[in-house]
Amino acid sequence: MKAKFLNYIENLQDQITSKLEEVDGVALFREDVWERTEGGGGRTRVVENGQVFEKGGVNISAVHGKLPEAMQKMFNVGEADFFACGLSLVIHPKSPMVPTVHANWRYFEMYDNDGKTINSWFGGGQDLTPYYLFEEDAIHFHQICKNACDKHNPDFYPKFKTQCDDYFWNAHRNEARGIGGLFFDYCKANDNMKIEDWFNFVAEVGNSFLEAYVPIVEKRKHLDYNESQRNWQEIRRGRYVEFNLVHDKGTLFGLKTNGRIESILMSLPPHVQWVYDHHPKFGSPEEDLIKVLMSPRKWI
Repeated sequence: MKAKFLNYIENLQDQITSKLEEVDGVALFREDVWERTEGGGGRTRVVENGQVFEKGGVNISAVHGKLPEAMQKMFNVGEADFFACGLSLVIHPKSPMVPTVHANWRYFEMYDNDGKTINSWFGGGQDLTPYYLFEEDAIHFHQICKNACDKHNPDFYPKFKTQCDDYFWNAHRNEARGIGGLFFDYCKANDNMKIEDWFNFVAEVGNSFLEAYVPIVEKRKHLDYNESQRNWQEIRRGRYVEFNLVHDKGTLFGLKTNGRIESILMSLPPHVQWVYDHHPKFGSPEEDLIKVLMSPRKWI
C-alpha cells in the first residue's frame, strides 16, 4: 500500500503543478529534492511571484524511522518504527478576490520490533479560505467535495465536512480559518472499509481537487481590487499563520520528526499584517466574511 500511495501522490503532484502553472501563465514551480537524515525524503515544489499565485507549494514526502518520543505520546504507544507519506499543498493567490486553498492526503504505517505492521491509516482533506465571500464559490467547492464523497459513502460528506469545521477552528480567536471542506483522519480498515477502499476514497478526493479549485481561480483572478482590500487580505493571512503555528497537527508532526523546515513552513504567506485590535466596518463585505467564520454554514 505504501508503494501504491507514494506512486499516486507523485503523479498527482505532477498533475496539480502542471495545471497551476497553466492557470498562472507566467510562474513556474521550482523543485527541490531533499533527504531526511533519519530516513526518507521528499520533493518540494514552490511557486513565487506569479501573475496569479503570490506563493504556493505542492510538496510530497515519504519519511521513515524511529517514532519520535513526542509522537509516541501523541499516539499513546511505546517505541516503534513508522512510515509516513503524503502530499501537502497551500496556494496563496495575489488577488484578495481569489481564495487561498489547502489540501493534504497522507498515509501512515507503524511497525513492531519485528517489522510487522501493527497499524495503518489514511488521512487528509481540502479546504478553502476566502478573503471576500462569494457564496457561489463556496457552494461549488463543497459540491465537488460532496460528489467525491458520495461515490463511496453518502455519510462521508456530512461527517467529514463537520470534522473540517471543527479542526480548522482558531480557538484562540473563536472563528474558523475559512469556509471548510473535508477533513478525515485515522481512516483504518474495518468491517465496512478495507484499506484498499480507503485508498480509493482518498484518491477520489485528491483527483477532485483541481475541479474544486481551478474554476474559482479562473472566475476571480481578473477582478479589480484596491489597496484597502489587499490590506484586509494580509490581515486575514495573519489568522492563517496563527492557525498553522498554534494548532495544525501536520506542522507539529513535521517539526517533531525533524522534517525539512523550508517544506514545512512553505504554507506561510509572504506578506502578512497583524493590526492591533482590528475590526471590519459595520455592514462591510469584510464583516460579512467574519460573520460566516464565526458560525460555520451548511453550504449545500
